Amino acid sequence: MNKFKNHTDIELMREIAKFESRALEELYDRYSPLLYTIVKKIAPDEESARELLVEVFSIIWKKSNKFDFTNGNVYAWLVTLTRNKAVDYLRRSRKSESISQIYDDEYEDYFILPTFLPGMDSLDLETARSLKPKVEEALSELTDTQKYVLHLAYYEGYTVDEIANKLNVPVETVRNKVMTSLHNFRDNLAKE
Repeated sequence: MNKFKNHTDIELMREIAKFESRALEELYDRYSPLLYTIVKKIAPDEESARELLVEVFSIIWKKSNKFDFTNGNVYAWLVTLTRNKAVDYLRRSRKSESISQIYDDEYEDYFILPTFLPGMDSLDLETARSLKPKVEEALSELTDTQKYVLHLAYYEGYTVDEIANKLNVPVETVRNKVMTSLHNFRDNLAKE
């Protein structure tokens, strides 16, 4: 039995920062199904998704010391890290003009590792699972166009300019559509 089984997520991150491999194994057991679901939704194929998941856990292993242990939210950090890494992979595979920098530690620290504002609401894996039906309902109430622009922006990693190009519409129209979609989603979530 893994001695880290009963540790909280933040305790696991502290242990991982000390390079405790069993703590990383426990974090992997807890979060790999969720994180794999995220990369699978973004990655172009199964093999890329598996490789991305390995890369995400490699980043966690190497850079867990950059996690904000005072105010950090492990769940949000892991999900955002995974999304950032997968979207970056997708952009690079498209040879996107928005990604011309060399991928190195500095790039990874700035563009891949999440940073959050202090005072962010805490969210854990169990709470997120319990909110899933409400989030799905809020998304289902968006129009097809709103869902599509959000999908392009958040799952395919297109910039507003790239979406405008892809859809052959003005940039300002796309910007407004994304903002309207986000506001409607937020409003739908707030409904009781």
